Amino acid sequence: MFAFHLAINVTDLDEARQFYGGLLGCLEGRSAENWVDFDFFGHQLSLHLGEPLQVAKTGTVGDHKVPMPHFGVILTLQDWRTLAKKLSNAGVNFEIAPQIRFEGQPGEQATMFFYDPSGNPVEIKGFKQESGVFSQ
Repeated sequence: MFAFHLAINVTDLDEARQFYGGLLGCLEGRSAENWVDFDFFGHQLSLHLGEPLQVAKTGTVGDHKVPMPHFGVILTLQDWRTLAKKLSNAGVNFEIAPQIRFEGQPGEQATMFFYDPSGNPVEIKGFKQESGVFSQ
C-alpha cells in the first residue's frame, strides 16, 4: 500500500519538529534548510517554510463548526485514546476536545481538533473498525 502525501507551510521548522516529532511522535525523514518530512502515522507530511493557508470555522459537522481547511489521520480507537491522553496530559489547547461523535449511528467516531504551532488545524479520528470510516 502506498501512503498519502501532503505538503503544507509552517512558520518555524524548529517548532514544527518539536510539535510533530516531539509531541505527536512522528519520525523525521529527509530535510533541507527550508523543509522537513515526517512520517505522519504512515503518511508523508512535508512541512515547508512559508505562509500557512488561511483558516476559518466554515465546516459544519454534527453540532460543531470546524476549521477549514484541515488535515489529519484516522487511527484505531485504542491508538486514538492513547494519543488523546498524551495530548491532554501535555496541555494541548483543543479546538474540539477529544470526544465521540455520531454515537450509536453509522460512522460513529472519536475525534479531536487542535492546531500546530503555525495555526494549521489537525483532526485525529478514531474508529472501532475500519469499515466504519465510510459507513452511510
